[in-house]
Order: sequence, then C-alpha cells, then structure tokens
Amino acid sequence: MDGIIDRKIQLQLPITHLKPVKRNTITHEFDPGSPAERLPPQDSDDHLSEASKLLRQGIQQQQAGELVAAMKSLQQSLGLFQVVGDLQKQTQVLSFLGLVTYSAGDYKGSISYSQQCLSLSEDTSDLALQMQALSHLGNAYRHLNDHKKAIEFLEKCLKITQQLQDKRSQVAALNNLGLVYKALSNFTQAIEYQQQSLEIVRELKDNWGEEQVLKNLGNAWYALDNYPKAIAYYEQCVVISRSLKNVRSASQVLKNLGNACYALYDYPKAIKYYEERLQLAREIKDKRSEEQSLGNLVVACEALGDYKKAITYHEERLLLARSMKDRRSEEQALASLKAAYEALGDYAKAMQYQQGTSPNS
Repeated sequence: MDGIIDRKIQLQLPITHLKPVKRNTITHEFDPGSPAERLPPQDSDDHLSEASKLLRQGIQQQQAGELVAAMKSLQQSLGLFQVVGDLQKQTQVLSFLGLVTYSAGDYKGSISYSQQCLSLSEDTSDLALQMQALSHLGNAYRHLNDHKKAIEFLEKCLKITQQLQDKRSQVAALNNLGLVYKALSNFTQAIEYQQQSLEIVRELKDNWGEEQVLKNLGNAWYALDNYPKAIAYYEQCVVISRSLKNVRSASQVLKNLGNACYALYDYPKAIKYYEERLQLAREIKDKRSEEQSLGNLVVACEALGDYKKAITYHEERLLLARSMKDRRSEEQALASLKAAYEALGDYAKAMQYQQGTSPNS
C-alpha cells in the first residue's frame, strides 16, 4: 500500500492473545506533551466523543501492557472516526495500532497499519505522525530481515526528527538504525549511529533511553570481540539498570559482563558478575536465570581450577533442576558432579553420582 489508500480502512481480524515482546528497539511512544501525540479531548458529538474515549482507553491499555484490550479499543475507535470522516484522528489511531501490533511481535500487522497511517499522514501533512509510521515500518522490516527497507524507512524517519528538532525521537531513530546495521554485521556503522544516539540521550538526561543505548553499544562491541569496550559500556549500563530497578535488564547485562570477562580469561571478575546475576535471579524468583547462572559459575570456577567451589554450584544446580522437574538439567548436573569428583581424585564420591543417582536423590 504505497499509494493513496481507500478512506474506509479495513480492520484487522480480532486478536485473542497478545503479549509484549522484549527487544532492543526504542519505540516512538505517544508523549502527552507533544501536540501531534496529545490524548484527544472530550468531544460533544456522540460518535466523536465515544471514538475519543476509546482512543484514550486504548492508549492506557497499551501502556499497561494489555495488548488484546488495546487492539479492541483502538479498532473500535478507528471505525467510529471513519464514520465521522476525521482523517487526523484516524491517522493517530493507525499509528497506535502500528505500535501495539509491533509490541506484540505481529510485524506484518504493524506494517499494514503503519503503511495506512503513512499514506494518511502524507495527505494531512502531519510530520510527527509520518515520523512515527516510518519508525514502526523500519523496526518491523528489521525483524522480518528486510534490512534494505528497514534502513530506507528509518533514514526517512531520522530526517524528519532532525527537521522537527525532536531529540527524543532522534535518539530512537539513531539507535534503531544501529540495530539494523548490527543485524547486517556492519558493526562499525552500528556503533557510529548508537554513539550519536548516546550523546543526545545523555543531553536529555533520559536514563531509560541511555540504559538501552549503552546495552546496544555493549552488544555491538561484544560482536566485534572487543571485550574491554563491551565491558566498559555494560558496566555503565548495569549501574543505570540498578538505579531504575530494572532487574531483568540488569540480569541480562550481568550475564553479558560475565561472558565478556570469561572471554578475556578474567575468571575472578566473571565469577563476580555471575554471582551478582545469581543473587538477582533468586530475588525475582527467575529459576531459569538462576539455573543458567549456576551453570556459568561452574564453568568459571573450573577454569580457575577451584573444583570445590564448582561442586557447591553443581549441587545447587542439581537441587534446582529437581525442583523444576527439569530432567535434562538434572542429568547434566549429575554427570558434571561425577567429572568434578574424578578431577579431585575422589572416585568413591564420583561413583555415587553414577547413572543418575546422588547421595540426596
């Protein structure tokens, strides 16, 4: 749908199950302080009033992560704005539908809504909504591995952010262009865009945005095997994650920090970061991250030759695997305990872990 579209926009089929997908993209969220993205006021006309109410409701539901409810409210709102022929509001709803479907990982749906939004916003000369539509299109095409289209849309988006002097949206466009170039393994270009994004996000004192950009910079340097640079960005990132109480993000970055230190043969530092991640995983009762952390700690302790410490972590992993009824992890832990005791020359103990048995089983 590259040309002018029919004014009666087809609604997507109802969606029954949606949940937010975590990713490194910075999306163009609606900012109530920005004129083009302001929540609509109450209208006197019945249809307009109901449509505006549904739009406000859809925005609140999206922000609360209630994506199925948000889709329903926004689709109803779109239908009513079509009835009264309010193109400006239709464009706004379509932009939000593009964001909701993107948040749920429905990239084709996001492209469909965003393309409709783009066509209408070009008709109404609404640059802010054009920018949003271009952003969603670029991000969705990146996830569908159509990098050429992703770059084309995100570069257009970046131009509008510069034209509007919208620094917050500039941060997002630069960061997201960096992600496309990283997906193309053009890490130098990815880092260049994300470095520009970092400078602006720091100017804005936007800690949430800075945390995301620092993580992406760390990932790009890690992909280049430049572990000291990756560590420098990850360490800054984890400080911000903790200050924001963004525990899941901190957990992910601590894992990357441990892996980067391990790659540099700095096993004591790797152990420190893996232990911090283990503590966080236990705080938030994330058993899968806890199990991964114990596995990482075992490998790092064995690399140091500290088999006694490794055995402690093996035993904790074995108990955890049993509590999770994870037979595969349990068998791995038993085999590893047998090998660890053999490395210590304690063959009697090693035999106790033979064929899926253990002293505590």
